Amino acid sequence: MPSRSLSVSKGARLGALLVAVLATGLALTACAPSDPRPGALPPGVSVELIQLRSDVIDRAAQVRLVNAGEDDLVITGLEIVDPRFEAPIVRDKRAQVASGRTLDIRIALPPVVCDADAEADAATIELEYEVNGRASIAEASIPDPLAFIPLLHQKECLRERLADVAVMSWSGFEPSDAPAPAHLTLEIAPSGGGGSALVETVETTPLLMFDAAGAAPFVVDAEIGGSGSPQQVRVPLVPLRCDPHAVMEDKRGTIFDVTVEVGGVVGVVEVAAPAEVKGEVLAWVADWCGFGG
Repeated sequence: MPSRSLSVSKGARLGALLVAVLATGLALTACAPSDPRPGALPPGVSVELIQLRSDVIDRAAQVRLVNAGEDDLVITGLEIVDPRFEAPIVRDKRAQVASGRTLDIRIALPPVVCDADAEADAATIELEYEVNGRASIAEASIPDPLAFIPLLHQKECLRERLADVAVMSWSGFEPSDAPAPAHLTLEIAPSGGGGSALVETVETTPLLMFDAAGAAPFVVDAEIGGSGSPQQVRVPLVPLRCDPHAVMEDKRGTIFDVTVEVGGVVGVVEVAAPAEVKGEVLAWVADWCGFGG
């Protein structure tokens, strides 16, 4: 018959083994993933890329996060990869998206890659986040519902192709008294490269048009070669509107859209008046409209 001490020893070992098994089971349960599948966005969470009006001039955009899930979400970092841009878009600041709320996270856009397909919808996002203190990483495609990336890509690549042929700028502002038009000179300077470009029209701005008859574009119709001679075009201007706050709050009144054709591709490039010329134009509008100081 075994001794009592031996029975106690066996019992102790069995008890310790049972405790270890229970502890391991609890640990595994605590570590079990709660995501619907590895790498997925949390339930109820969606992402998309948008560009607000205020983002355009800064070449920025927004990552819109919609949290329709039950838990608050803390974003700890994100990375967007899109073959139409030279580098990934990275942001590592913390931001909270409460349950039932939407958050726009502003991002800067890298330079475009002109060899890439402008229409390719291949942007992906890697999102680092925390839910209830637990860190996770999700990967997903990120849509562009406003299709602003193809437009940005096309415009900037057209500007690059144009720069190989010519550079456009504004100079020589000539003010006037109402109702006569003022004049602004469009300088078209060859850049020394090959090929040619056709400068077709200049479009009106939110502040300026070209004659009192309406908001029709001004026809330039000037062809220039990369090794040709500089050209100057005097463009008439009259105010499109005469309310004082249009001048005081102006942001794009002296940024002109110019329609060009380069290598068979037609598009629009922006040509902004330099700061000194912009100041002269705004002062003239105020005087022409009768509310200048």
